[in-house]
Amino acid sequence: MSQPQDKQEILDLAERYVCPDRVRMLSMFGAPPVMGERGGHFFKDLDGRELFDVHINGGTFNLGHRHPEVVAALHEAADLYDVGNHHFPSGPRARLAEALVETAPGDLRYAVFTPCGSEANDVAIKTARRVTGRRKILSIVGSYYGHTGLALAAGDVENARYFHCDGPEADFEQVPFNDLEAMKRALSRKDVAAVILETIPATLGFPLPAPGYLPGIKSLCEQFGSLYVADEVQTGLGRTGSFWAIETYGVEPDMLVTGKGLSGGMYPMAATLLSGRVAGWLSDNGWGHVSTFGGSEIGCHVALKVVEIINRPGVLENVRVVSEKIRGALEGLKANHPFLVEIRQNGLVMGLCFDDPLGGMLMTMAGYECGLWAFFAGFDRSVLQFKPDITVTPDEVPDLMSRLEKSIELASKNATEASGPS
Repeated sequence: MSQPQDKQEILDLAERYVCPDRVRMLSMFGAPPVMGERGGHFFKDLDGRELFDVHINGGTFNLGHRHPEVVAALHEAADLYDVGNHHFPSGPRARLAEALVETAPGDLRYAVFTPCGSEANDVAIKTARRVTGRRKILSIVGSYYGHTGLALAAGDVENARYFHCDGPEADFEQVPFNDLEAMKRALSRKDVAAVILETIPATLGFPLPAPGYLPGIKSLCEQFGSLYVADEVQTGLGRTGSFWAIETYGVEPDMLVTGKGLSGGMYPMAATLLSGRVAGWLSDNGWGHVSTFGGSEIGCHVALKVVEIINRPGVLENVRVVSEKIRGALEGLKANHPFLVEIRQNGLVMGLCFDDPLGGMLMTMAGYECGLWAFFAGFDRSVLQFKPDITVTPDEVPDLMSRLEKSIELASKNATEASGPS
């Protein structure tokens, strides 16, 4: 059967067989993007327009689209391996675990592999409950950890209820972000197994942790016998100029979850890194977590290349240099365009807040018209997630910022027209 290449035919098939509501929702752009040719920072919509991708699918394309060395690693892996047998020890799995542990802060010394970040967060929650003997999982309002059962209940409350996966109130609790006193009140009851927290909450619009907030949570966890789980699915793998964002806040978590960019955008990969303190079940129960495709040998070979690339001299320094150059340009845009009201930035993790409750959505639509693909924050639609991949060079920043400025101008115009005469 030939593959459809006509954009409208693909949209019709997707609406009929795959995701009807999503197709209808994305139709706000006129015609939802359908990715065609892609490479580096760009992809082409099947309608022909070229888009500078700063959504990068939540960090999946952290090294850009189809990084040549990652593609080569995938071909090499396919010549050597298949997915392997998850019951057996594996060379690619062992080598990737070693490489990840060597990057990790603190006492993180084991890796449990899964195909996605949601399942990796499930592993973290199960581990916390096993270690502490407690059930409650504490997170923040507006957090997101994925759409599997435990991860969904810990984060996206609305969808958890929709699918009747929210569980008893005693099992999950949420407190406001950056409210250390609320966190202390919840932890002081000494019934919390773990605090699970995105280092910078993505779907909430990347609000930055207040000074002392994350170290304060870690200290409270130690005081009241709870564990600290750092969700680095979107913020890790060099995006902040350190290998892990949690390092920039001086916190050593009990567990760390990674995914998305670990795949190189080419093969599904995620992992939960465990400290020696919490990893006892790996010695007691070798089948405590079973995942047929977790730690696929092909995926591990690809992910090992990803880790190697990020660890190369100059890569993290480039993130820091490009981040500074973008920051200067953003400050200039903010001064010249009142529609942009706030810049939230740690390295290449950025949330841009606009002077409209739907400003992020307006920017997504305008960016699509101006050659920029960025996506609004799901739980704060005034915010545009702005996430260039880590291979962007200083010389490429002017093109990126030109597209952003044109998008701001168009979105501001559209917002003014939508509001009507004052």
